[in-house]
Amino acid sequence: MVSYAFMRYAFLASTFIAITCGVVGVYVVARSYSFLAHTLSEIGFAGGAFAAFFGWQPLWGMLLFTLLGSLGVGELTLKTNQKESAISAISALFIGLGVLFLAISGENSRYATSILFGSIIGVDRSGVIQMVILSIIVLVLIAAVLRSLNYDSFDPIGAKSHHLNTGLVSIIFLIVLAMAVAIGSQIVGSLLVFILLTLPSSTARYLGRSIGSMTIWSIGIALFGVWVGLVLGYLTNLPVTFFISMIEVVIYLVAYFIHRLRK
Repeated sequence: MVSYAFMRYAFLASTFIAITCGVVGVYVVARSYSFLAHTLSEIGFAGGAFAAFFGWQPLWGMLLFTLLGSLGVGELTLKTNQKESAISAISALFIGLGVLFLAISGENSRYATSILFGSIIGVDRSGVIQMVILSIIVLVLIAAVLRSLNYDSFDPIGAKSHHLNTGLVSIIFLIVLAMAVAIGSQIVGSLLVFILLTLPSSTARYLGRSIGSMTIWSIGIALFGVWVGLVLGYLTNLPVTFFISMIEVVIYLVAYFIHRLRK
């Protein structure tokens, strides 16, 4: 299996994607941003279709749209009392735009499927390099504001008492989240990227007793899901996204019911 170059590229890319989503996901869940991650995944679909219209790589269109969407939509939905209505309107708008861009670009349904459900097996060497660089940028940004981000995410009252610049931290995290969505979409697609951003970290909350341990658990669960998913996809010739989704869901349900039984 590893004798094939495309499988080596797939494992390398998925490893960095899983680490990135595992780390970012801890703060997505802590800050109750799951709804925003889901909305950004739909914005990413529109970005991928926009890229097809202009002849770009899907990654760059997703990155552009998620960055703009994260800052704009994040501010809008987090400051309104009508979050559900705002999210519904925004999701409908960008799904419609995605369909429009695909239609006028002349791309076929296979291209749309790769945007929605990912195509990690088809990642080439240049694509791997791009994703690795973007993943490193995300991790560096998180490391740069780690202390403030931990306070703001897990102890917002303590963050205010320490006079931390929570506004700047929120902006940086919105940028990080947008980049994580664009990167993660390359393996599970824009439709299901929120799985890697929410399920491993949600499971980690049942297993970890500190921020550090939750992060380690989240990364480990995300890595297990993508690695096993790639192996099963190679052996069965079935979609890798299906296996990744099912593995992450099963792990979460097992952790949840064990937690309930202990209670």
